[in-house]
Amino acid sequence: MKKRRTNDESILDAYEKGRLVSISPSKAELKKYKSAAQATFIKDRRVNIRLSSPDLMDIQARAAEEGVPYQTLIASVLHKFVTGRFAEKPSRLMRSRGIAKRRRAA
Repeated sequence: MKKRRTNDESILDAYEKGRLVSISPSKAELKKYKSAAQATFIKDRRVNIRLSSPDLMDIQARAAEEGVPYQTLIASVLHKFVTGRFAEKPSRLMRSRGIAKRRRAA
């Protein structure tokens, strides 16, 4: 039986045979992308919110899971929510799992 090639092997083969061509963005495209990236990271407003201690502890734990500071995680979640790109993924935190199980059972 013939071994089926993976997509990576096909790409590597095409590269080695010189069939892949690098496409460089134009200067105008680079300028547009750079401007968009800079606008995304401008933080010019301060917001203060009050959270319950357990929620803050969960946020800090989730941030540690993700490897980011907790304030950055909060800002990211809010940004994704308001732009319609928020997608919740399950946490490995015990407290969150317990709450989710209780909610499903109710």
